[in-house]
Amino acid sequence: MTTELPGIVITGVSGRMGRMLVETVGASDKARLVGAVERKGHDWVGKDLGEAMGGSPKGIVVTDDPLEAFAKAQAVIDFTAPAATVEFAALAAQARAVHVIGTTGLEPEHLERIAAAARHAVVVRAGNMSLGVNLLVQMTRKVAAALDADWDIEIVEAHHRMKVDAPSGTALMLGEAAAEGRGVPLAEVRDAAREGITGARERGHIGFSAIRGGDIVGEHDVIFAGAGERVILRHVATDRAIFARGALKAALWGQDQKPGEYDMLDVLGL
Repeated sequence: MTTELPGIVITGVSGRMGRMLVETVGASDKARLVGAVERKGHDWVGKDLGEAMGGSPKGIVVTDDPLEAFAKAQAVIDFTAPAATVEFAALAAQARAVHVIGTTGLEPEHLERIAAAARHAVVVRAGNMSLGVNLLVQMTRKVAAALDADWDIEIVEAHHRMKVDAPSGTALMLGEAAAEGRGVPLAEVRDAAREGITGARERGHIGFSAIRGGDIVGEHDVIFAGAGERVILRHVATDRAIFARGALKAALWGQDQKPGEYDMLDVLGL
């Protein structure tokens, strides 16, 4: 019966990912949409979600009270902003709801608060929810482990013009994987950007470049550049729905897990 399906709340429901998640959960036969959250003062607050999206009523009123929404949910899917996400993490933990976090740009202080919430509830956090990207992360780790520091590693990512953080969460995932493959902390070998007279590239460093333009969904290249040859690992996303499907999969997977912090590699069994 429909009432037995896990109830999902979507935060930041008016955004690109929020709308995509509404469609993905609505089309699923494994979950049901039970709530929609937006920030205080947003035009959608107090309106029927379906009508706010320009369609027929869905019987769900958009709210700016996340705790009220989370209380009737088994999972919260959250692609918003760091400050909002840490607040949602505490409230989702209070409601004992699985918190799926796709938010990027999280700083160490945000991660500490999310880790605290994960002591009481399931948190699934990933810079990218797609199967292909998580396979790319695994391959990056293995290739980095196989090639020594004479092979320079550069990570190039491209996203739409509205993305506010750089490098992307996915690029950082790839950088972490490459650093893990080499057995070094990313913070010690990361070159975030280059401009002007930078001098020669330092051996063993991992470089990042970010492209922003148009409606690019997401493209990531991991370049291993050696003397006389290059190995390039690449993932291209052409449809934002892959992230929504991955997030829903994580929300469902989390129903059977013990409190703790997980990632998409756990969800996918990788």
